[in-house]
Amino acid sequence: MRKSTLIVILIVATVLCSFRANSQDAMTYTLEEMVERAKEISPASLRIRTKRENRYWQYRQFKANYNPQLRLNGTIPSYSQAFNSITQPDGSIEFLEVQQNFIDLELGLQQVIAPTGGIISVNSSTNRFDNFLADTNEPQTRYSGVPVNVRLQQPIFAYNPFKWDKKIQPLVYEESKREYVQEMEEVSMLVTNLFFDYLLAQVNFDIATQNLANSEQIFSIEQKRYEMGVTFEDALLQVELQVLQARQDLAQAKMDLEGSTFAVNSFIGLNQYDQIRLISPTEIPQFEVDVNRAIELAFENRAEALGFIRRELEAEAQLAEAKGNRVNMQLNASYGYNNAAFNFGDLYQNPNTQALVNLGLSVPILDWGRNKARVSQAQANQRLVEYTVDQERINFEQEIFTKVKNFIMMRERLEVTRISDEVAQKRYDIALKRYQTGNVTITDLNIAQGEKDSNKRAYYASLKDFWVAYYELRALTLYDFETQTLLYTEEEIEG
Repeated sequence: MRKSTLIVILIVATVLCSFRANSQDAMTYTLEEMVERAKEISPASLRIRTKRENRYWQYRQFKANYNPQLRLNGTIPSYSQAFNSITQPDGSIEFLEVQQNFIDLELGLQQVIAPTGGIISVNSSTNRFDNFLADTNEPQTRYSGVPVNVRLQQPIFAYNPFKWDKKIQPLVYEESKREYVQEMEEVSMLVTNLFFDYLLAQVNFDIATQNLANSEQIFSIEQKRYEMGVTFEDALLQVELQVLQARQDLAQAKMDLEGSTFAVNSFIGLNQYDQIRLISPTEIPQFEVDVNRAIELAFENRAEALGFIRRELEAEAQLAEAKGNRVNMQLNASYGYNNAAFNFGDLYQNPNTQALVNLGLSVPILDWGRNKARVSQAQANQRLVEYTVDQERINFEQEIFTKVKNFIMMRERLEVTRISDEVAQKRYDIALKRYQTGNVTITDLNIAQGEKDSNKRAYYASLKDFWVAYYELRALTLYDFETQTLLYTEEEIEG
């Protein structure tokens, strides 16, 4: 008998030790810690960082278009061996065997002229021709080349993409940097929702656990009263049903908690089997939010505010492009030296002057209204963009106004639900004690328990709404009203 008792004690001790070990292994997180972890290693934050890097290199590519470029062009080699048809002076055709090679190389330094849209370049080129079937008394190799040459390609009255890109692309890049901060704050909002979904599941689990313990205690009391003949069987059966319902509620709460654990762990990059425990963020930051100041900050910092300006510029650029396409005129000019020789070194001895100027022109005389339609469409599109942006500015301001007012209301409601939770808990504790002494019916106790549970859930729902609105306010203004600091800094973006 003693041996079996000892075995049972050892088994119970092992289970308790295992439970304690699992409890100790559970990682504890505050909301702030969860948000920081999500911003650091969550798949969502990694995607946002990759998107930022992509935008950065796009901007670097745009900047590189305005820097000088050293280019090497050529063909090495171009070998040919065939019978070619050669037209003779009398008009007849002779088929002659050809075996030759041609090499040409050009090294040029070119620079974009952004204000005019032209391209200027300094070039040097060399050509070599080898005739492998040349007679013995003829040179097999010949050279020609341009020791130095300056070329200009300048569109006239045309659309200048370099000029407009210099206005638009910096705004696009600035938007992307601010979008990065906004999207990171949106990650904070997402993880806050998951945090409180888990926290509410954790609270429901604690409520279900406590309710089951209370129901079993009440059932034990009712059994004793029934045995003493001071209560009826229907009251005992009612309590027994409550115990069964409490067990079902606990099983459901455990399932919901496991689902919330998986969702949180997946989002912040933890293993789905990792045990976590969340700490309720009941300490509410105290700061004032002025609606007008919030609207001002939103227009100063948000990517959308820059987007309004960029879209208007893009519409203006499209109109300029439509007008520029009416006349196609380009000036090509070059000046330099060229030469031909049998030896490569002789190319640079007494070269000849080389000059070229031409003005290409293409003007539609009769296009049946194509140009007019294209320009009119661009003008109509510009007006549409202006009207749309004006309306979106109004909607943007209205959104900030509504969200700030909502945040202020959330804080006030949170205080009311907090007090209601405390009052409902206190009422239930008193009702439970009075029931134990026989001064309250089981129905009144159940009502008190229901109010306790609903008010506690309402408090945590209000807590969730407040913190989601808190991070939403940060995302809307890119400003931390608690510390009175901007979230958008050049060092943070470029880092």
